[in-house]
Amino acid sequence: MGFNAILGKISFIGQYPFVRYALVVGVLIALCSSLLGVTLVLRRFSFIGDGLSHVAFGAMTIATVLKMTEKMPLIMGITIVSAVLLLRTGQNTKIKGDAMMAMISVGALAIGYLIMNLFSTAANLSGDVCSTLFGSTSILTLTKGEVWFCTAMSAIVVVIFILFYNKIFAITFDEDFSRTAGTKAGFYNLMLAIIIAVVIVLAMNLVGSLLISALVIFPAVSAMCIFKNFRSVTICAAVLSVTCAAIGILVSVLAGTPVGSTIVAVQIVVFFVFRISGKLAGGRVA
Repeated sequence: MGFNAILGKISFIGQYPFVRYALVVGVLIALCSSLLGVTLVLRRFSFIGDGLSHVAFGAMTIATVLKMTEKMPLIMGITIVSAVLLLRTGQNTKIKGDAMMAMISVGALAIGYLIMNLFSTAANLSGDVCSTLFGSTSILTLTKGEVWFCTAMSAIVVVIFILFYNKIFAITFDEDFSRTAGTKAGFYNLMLAIIIAVVIVLAMNLVGSLLISALVIFPAVSAMCIFKNFRSVTICAAVLSVTCAAIGILVSVLAGTPVGSTIVAVQIVVFFVFRISGKLAGGRVA
């Protein structure tokens, strides 16, 4: 298929509302994920996204069994509470944060799947589970209301990140010094935990529960292969994440491949390109 033919096909499918909805939501979620991803990778908190995504899966199964028409509020509420509790208990108990996160992650995934098997009346249980875990079709079945909700939540996340950029930068690199300087590190950590939970729930529609970590980690790590300045890494990660999401969605629609897996595959390719480019350049730039 020639380049002009591909452009023609993209122009044709762009006429369908579900494709436009998927692109808008996908780009916004990718942007939010990349902004948080840089902070999480630098603080070695990348596993939080994976754990909370499994909590969101468990919440999704509860909402499904209860036959709720609007599942998002329940899922987001449970995920936010879990993020806050994880932050609080991880600081005040003998169980280390990574161990607690692993316990929550595996436990929520197992309980969620058990609930679906015990109570779900769906004719295609395996298909529903696969779609939730890997995001095969959910991004292509968004309603206009869901698009507006995702847009509003994404806008809030971006605005908060911009407004508190300096504080986030400070606690990312030296939380102890930030506390000494009078920064309310506990408050900003709590704010980050809530934002992470919101982004995780939104990202379930894009790549599914099991692939959310890739959306958070790959753009940040790829940008770090070239840049070393926090702002440069953040901007580069945002551009890469948005580009990969848009390409992945379009390729998925054109080739009929799963959306989430396609986006992650594009991110993997980009990571290796940046990795090799960074080595050839002899190091990272400012």
